[in-house]
Amino acid sequence: MPLPPAGQGSGAGAISYYSKDCLAGRVALITGGGSGIGFEIAQQLCYHGAKGVVLVGRRKQFLDEAVALLAKQGIQAAASAGDIRKPEDCAAAVKMAVDSFGSLDIVVNCAAGNFLATAEGLSPNGFKTVLDIDTQGMFNMTTAAFKPLKESRFGGVVTSITSTLHYTATWYQSAPVAAKAAIDALTRNLALEWGEYGIRCNCIAPGPVMDTPGLDKLSGGKSAEMKWPNIPLKRAATKAEIASTCIYFCVNTLLTGVILAADGGEWFGKPQTFPREMVSQVSRGVEAGSRAMGAGAKAPTSKL
Repeated sequence: MPLPPAGQGSGAGAISYYSKDCLAGRVALITGGGSGIGFEIAQQLCYHGAKGVVLVGRRKQFLDEAVALLAKQGIQAAASAGDIRKPEDCAAAVKMAVDSFGSLDIVVNCAAGNFLATAEGLSPNGFKTVLDIDTQGMFNMTTAAFKPLKESRFGGVVTSITSTLHYTATWYQSAPVAAKAAIDALTRNLALEWGEYGIRCNCIAPGPVMDTPGLDKLSGGKSAEMKWPNIPLKRAATKAEIASTCIYFCVNTLLTGVILAADGGEWFGKPQTFPREMVSQVSRGVEAGSRAMGAGAKAPTSKL
């Protein structure tokens, strides 16, 4: 599958960090693959040689449309409609991958549930729903794929899309914070237990990603107007950049148990305390004042 010209495609530009056949012969299954980051990952895996992808989601018509879009690019894809909260639906998706393409080498857990809610306004059922989709769904699909991943001639790869929400704390995101933290911990444990089978398990933790349903939902439909002053790189990620990180985990066979923040520094970003051009002036003033603050110095007299 040839790479698209730079600047084209849903990922705001082709990914050119890797050879076009670096994933030759591999088969991938992607939950949440019908749109957003998941759909872009499907495209980029096949642009780099994957021989087939299975897209998993709950809405069959939505998935069929995504498969048709991939087919127009010459990408071999299949749709498995189902609910990842149900182990039997996950098993059916894995079977489709093996039956359709002969193997399963890559699983990308991209499906997620999210909505804004205060902690006191979040119902137990709402909290449970997010954890069921994110954490339970990731566990269901990953364990359903264990046998073919173990048999993969390339070494099985599981990559889960989490977030950085729980690295500090995030307003009105109690359920996703809990779900993503659990996925990170579970991924490390799977990496520990499955390493001897040649299966590598990692996470990608994006910050804001442009042109995605998730960002539109959390921004109230105003994602195109958003500015990012607290992100050190001053911008959101593109879907193609997240997809390229997924490819990185596929081709670097040493990496397992890694939680990689791909967010432009968003999780530790903070506003400047004062403008850069004032740093020297403020520093000199503080230094001069500190020299006059010995143990015997008199306290300054208030002018109030």
